[in-house]
Amino acid sequence: MPTPLKARILLADDHALVREGLRLILERQPDLEVAAEASDGAEAIERALHTDLDLAVLDVSMPRLTGLQAARRLRTQRPNLKVLMLSMHDNEQFFFEALKVGASGYVLKTAADEDLVAACRAALRGEPFLYPGAVRALIRDFLERGSRGEEMPEDPLTPRELEVVKLIAEGHTTKEIAQVLVISENTVERHRSNVLDKLGLRDRVALALYAVRRGLIEP
Repeated sequence: MPTPLKARILLADDHALVREGLRLILERQPDLEVAAEASDGAEAIERALHTDLDLAVLDVSMPRLTGLQAARRLRTQRPNLKVLMLSMHDNEQFFFEALKVGASGYVLKTAADEDLVAACRAALRGEPFLYPGAVRALIRDFLERGSRGEEMPEDPLTPRELEVVKLIAEGHTTKEIAQVLVISENTVERHRSNVLDKLGLRDRVALALYAVRRGLIEP
């Protein structure tokens, strides 16, 4: 698909000042414009499904749904939409999860002035963008797994279970979770029970601690 003359971008971050700064960086470029904004993952999906867009730039850590969870949904519902992940964290797990959900790149907020525009243009051309630390992590992981004959470990939780864990950790009730995910309250409870069994945890507090360790919510 050819690169559009002026690409329309969705910018999703739960901090308004960060979004404003990123918007200024992007809109200084003649070939980029911010066509929509969102303050959490669920809103990002809503905007992406109802706005003419070429690219979504999603913060990894957002309320309701993380950027990674939103990207996974968009890969199914808008498969032609390019996605970039944005993060404060130079975190290998986040980086590898971004690759698994089909993101075109991973950009550190601390280097956004230098990298964001180049990353957007690469994604729009259908090319990957990886910051130097991510390249080193990818090569190291590949070499280590190859030497051991191992594959990357599978996540013990399904994407839906991770969504439920995040919302529980944010303090949402079963009814609220059911509304956000458009599922029944009984299904929410079933997912919660399955997660506790899989992880060997006992209660909401333990789930919240797990969510912090996984980067689903900020401590």
